[in-house]
Amino acid sequence: MALRQSTTPRSWSQKFADAFRGLSRAVRSQSSFAVHLGMATAVVAAGALAQVSPAEWCLLVFAIGLVLMAEIFNTAIESLARGPGSRRHPRLRDALDMASGGVLVAAVTAAVIGLVVFGPRLLALV
Repeated sequence: MALRQSTTPRSWSQKFADAFRGLSRAVRSQSSFAVHLGMATAVVAAGALAQVSPAEWCLLVFAIGLVLMAEIFNTAIESLARGPGSRRHPRLRDALDMASGGVLVAAVTAAVIGLVVFGPRLLALV
């Protein structure tokens, strides 16, 4: 697939179409993305059941967005590293490992936010 070589500026609708295409590609190409979407759905359902405050919703939405964004960046780096003409190289492995580490940091951060929001409610049930 060739890169765009046009000198004319793209419209906002074209930019959004490209962004949604990228999002769709990330969702369809990565099984781990499905896991993150499933967890996000569970968090939203738990938040609705627990009737979290608006501030807590902000924290939960931030955590969900952080993990999904990290996964999309990780997927983009994986796509570049495994593209045509790619050869095994230690720096590629390092880049892939760092991108995966970024997803891990985002997921742990989201888990901590989840504990802060839901932990007191869960303890109250015990």
